[in-house]
Amino acid sequence: MLSLEIQGLLWALVIIVTFISVEKTTYKVLYITPARQIGVLACALVFAMLWQIKAGILSGLDLHILGVTAVTLILGWRLTILSSLLASALLAAFTNVDLNLLPMQILFGAFIPTLLSYLGFIISYQYLPRHFFVYIFVCSFMLAGFIACLKISLGALFYLLIGQYNWQELADNYVYLSAIIWFPEAMLNGMAITLLITYRPHWVKTFYDKDYLDS
Repeated sequence: MLSLEIQGLLWALVIIVTFISVEKTTYKVLYITPARQIGVLACALVFAMLWQIKAGILSGLDLHILGVTAVTLILGWRLTILSSLLASALLAAFTNVDLNLLPMQILFGAFIPTLLSYLGFIISYQYLPRHFFVYIFVCSFMLAGFIACLKISLGALFYLLIGQYNWQELADNYVYLSAIIWFPEAMLNGMAITLLITYRPHWVKTFYDKDYLDS
C-alpha cells in the first residue's frame, strides 16, 4: 500500500508526462485519420491483454510482457503514451486492478519505458548504421530486453527507497527474475516489428524506407 503522499506525487508525474505528450499537430492528424485511430485503439487492446497476463510474488511488483518498445516504434512516443493510458483505463474498468498502485504501474510500466524506447531509437538512428537489421536487432530486440530489465530495476529501487521492502526481498523475489523476462520481451517485440516492417512498413512510424532499405 502506497501512502497518499506518494500516490499524489506519482499521479502528478503521470499528469505532467501526459501534458507534455500532447501536441496539437499529432492529435489533429489523429482526429482526421481513422486508420491512425484504429492503430492507437488496437495497441491499447494489445497492451491491456499483455499487462493482464502477469505473475508476481511481492505485492505491486508483477512480471509481465510490456510490449512498449514495439508500440513506440509503431506509433511514436506521443501516441504510445495515449495508448497506454487507454489500456490502463480499460484494465481499471474491467479488471481487478489495485487503484492505489495504478499511478506507479502507469509511470514505471508504460511512461518511462516509452520514453526510454524512443530515446534508444533516436540514439540508434543518429549514431549507428541505418540498416534494416540494425533497426530490428538494436531498436527492437535488444532495446526491448534492456528496458524490461531496467523497468524491474527501477521498480525495485522505488520500493527500496520508500522502505516497503528490503533489498534481500527485492533481489530474491523480483530483481533476479529479470534474467527470465528479458528474452520473451525482446523476442515478442522483435518478432512484431520484423513482421510489420516486412509486410506493413507504412504502419511503423519510425521506419524510414529511404534510410533503412536504400542503405
